Amino acid sequence: MPLTASILARLRNQHETVRELIGDLSEQQLKQRVDPAKWSVFENIAHLACYQPVFLHRIHRMQNENNPLFPRYTAESDPEFRVYLEQSLGRLLATIQADRQILVRLLEEMDEPTLRRAGQHARYGQFALSKWAEFFLLHEAHHLYTIFMLVCDLRKNLPE
Repeated sequence: MPLTASILARLRNQHETVRELIGDLSEQQLKQRVDPAKWSVFENIAHLACYQPVFLHRIHRMQNENNPLFPRYTAESDPEFRVYLEQSLGRLLATIQADRQILVRLLEEMDEPTLRRAGQHARYGQFALSKWAEFFLLHEAHHLYTIFMLVCDLRKNLPE
């Protein structure tokens, strides 16, 4: 199954929404937790930056292995996530952009037999690489929605 026009368009552009959502809020503001038990905007952005290389690694495994099994990813269990949390906002946004270019190029150049190669998600089962791309985008969209809501809450509390 080839990548749909919708998947390709979102792969190329969806990540740019982060900049639009955060606008002129400072890094310090973005690091504020609206709910102490939930991630801040900054932590969500760090997670998006950290997860792209994880997804690229999964793609490479699907290209080279037969139906590899992938555990459910949790940022808190990933030592790299802490490294991303230490980076500046500018660095995180640049990393997201650079890694996305690699991801888009890799997926755009794949032929249909490669896009049909499968991987096994520990919770959701087996799907072809083309469906993994959709899974990746929906995961990212979930965090974009979360960022949107957190930014709205942050802006409500800004002095006028």
